[in-house]
Amino acid sequence: MPAKTSKPKKHLFHMCHDRIISGMAKVGAADLAVKENPANAFRPSGIKKFGSSSPFSPRKISLLTGKKWKPGRVLGVYFMDGSKLQRQKVETFARQWSAHCSIGFDFTASKANAQIRVSFIADEGSWSYIGTDNLSIKKSEPTMNFGWLRDDSADAEWERVVVHEFGHALGAIHEHQNPKGGIKWNEVNVYKYFSGEPNNWSKEEIEINVLDKYSVAQTNGSKFDKYSIMLYGFDGALIKGGKPTRENRQLSKMDKTFIKKAYPSV
Repeated sequence: MPAKTSKPKKHLFHMCHDRIISGMAKVGAADLAVKENPANAFRPSGIKKFGSSSPFSPRKISLLTGKKWKPGRVLGVYFMDGSKLQRQKVETFARQWSAHCSIGFDFTASKANAQIRVSFIADEGSWSYIGTDNLSIKKSEPTMNFGWLRDDSADAEWERVVVHEFGHALGAIHEHQNPKGGIKWNEVNVYKYFSGEPNNWSKEEIEINVLDKYSVAQTNGSKFDKYSIMLYGFDGALIKGGKPTRENRQLSKMDKTFIKKAYPSV
């Protein structure tokens, strides 16, 4: 007997949304990614034509360019606002990634020298640009935001959100958008759920942040990790078959393996 379809539960959760670079700005972001780390370059074998009419024109190549930082990099982090406690919480939890890879963070960096610029008031959401996309953002603008984390927020929520967003900053995608994820969405419920409070997303935002999958070329090819910090706990009513995903709040074993492989010791 097929599983019953139910309505999503009323206790909605905050979910971050990807900051997407669009249009020709993608080409500039791709150039910066390759300059930062030549391994990001996409060069298909046997293709000699790279003009605008080529299937591998610069604009199209930019969609397949990697976003990894150079291994061993120390990324500058600058706080554009926030209380002393908010800043301390971010620093504490962000460093969890550094314990498993060669990327470090300098939380004393100036705005001019920071690759990651953190705000708590840019808007009500939480988000981050992905990996080297941070390099293409104006120095006057934040690249990461924690819109609902406050001094009195629980440590478990701080850990869940900060580790997740810094995962994006290091180049990790949302796990539910892994092309090998296998999640089959109940799209009617998905649109209804995320168009309401507290996310209030448009149809396009829901598609970008939930329903769309990344291409295999844009990922590291790892299998779906149901324990990943990059995966949200989705209500079963949003998924065909009715089985929910886990609400993960800490780095998984596969997260640690992934980041070590992405940024090995130099």
